[in-house]
Amino acid sequence: MTTTNGGTPMLVVDDIHTYYGQIHALRGIKIEVNQGEVVTLIGANGAGKTTTLKTISGLLHARQGAVRFEGEDITKAAAHELVEKGIGHAPEGRRIFPRLTVLENLQMGAFSRPKANIQPDIDRVFVLFPRLQERRGQLGGTLSGGEQQMLAIGRALMAEPRLLLLDEPSLGLAPILVAQVFETIKRINGQGTTVLLVEQNALQALSIAHRGYVLQTGEVVLSGSAESLRQDEMVRKAYLGED
Repeated sequence: MTTTNGGTPMLVVDDIHTYYGQIHALRGIKIEVNQGEVVTLIGANGAGKTTTLKTISGLLHARQGAVRFEGEDITKAAAHELVEKGIGHAPEGRRIFPRLTVLENLQMGAFSRPKANIQPDIDRVFVLFPRLQERRGQLGGTLSGGEQQMLAIGRALMAEPRLLLLDEPSLGLAPILVAQVFETIKRINGQGTTVLLVEQNALQALSIAHRGYVLQTGEVVLSGSAESLRQDEMVRKAYLGED
């Protein structure tokens, strides 16, 4: 796994407040992600983890505060613009195109790029996920849950992101597939992609992350190195299932 570069953070989320209508979902979230890191957001359902990723990727816009990527203010940027700037997002629930084949889903992930240049990235995805190569002509909607998750991650990688946002990649997967997905996230990070990971499986997330943030009701209540969070009594009781 690559290490942090000690320089200016790649991503800065600075005191953002995000709403769903009148519901105040994020209440002053502050996080930073350095180049080369895996950073994880952990917390219970409704804590604001998915909303944070959506605000970063442009699917939602903060009413207050700022989001900066590589020094540029992207707070109000549209989602498709952020893909072009280097932010990939594999959303919760996979959201693949069920009536397109595996190969067509991957090609859709590279919509912002010249089609002639994408074959090396398709090859990379098939190396990371050999099962997808076996299923390349199969419709996305006929894949298993684990295969759909692989496809969602692969599709996000097709945009050549420098920052990859992953939302609940292990949700609903069998334990053996969970281990495979997390091992692949480590490989993706080791190849140079920075990762911001939302994951309810806190033990697995902290096992591959450099640092983490704990969210409760739209606020960061704790942050630190992955090791310090693993040892924290509150984290151990609330999220790791330990007494």
